[in-house]
Amino acid sequence: MNDTTQLPPLPDRLSIDPRSKFHVAAVFEHDVGIRFNDKERLDVDEYCISEGWIKVPAGKSLDRYGNPMLIKLKGKVEAFYR
Repeated sequence: MNDTTQLPPLPDRLSIDPRSKFHVAAVFEHDVGIRFNDKERLDVDEYCISEGWIKVPAGKSLDRYGNPMLIKLKGKVEAFYR
C-alpha cells in the first residue's frame, strides 16, 4: 500500500448494496477485507462491528426481486484494508 494516499476510515456498519443507507462508495474504491471469528470471509454482504454480526448469502436462494437471501451470523467481526 502507498503511504501517501489517505484511506477513508472504515465505518462501524457497511453494506455492499448501493440502495442501503449504510453503503459508503468511498470505502469501496479500496479493497476491504472482513475477518469473522478469526477467519477471513469473502462472501460478506453487510457487517456491523459493534453489534458483532455479518450477513452472508444463504446458498443460491433468491428473494422475489432477484437479490440473494441473506442470513445473519453472530460473532467477532473485524474490518480491514488489504
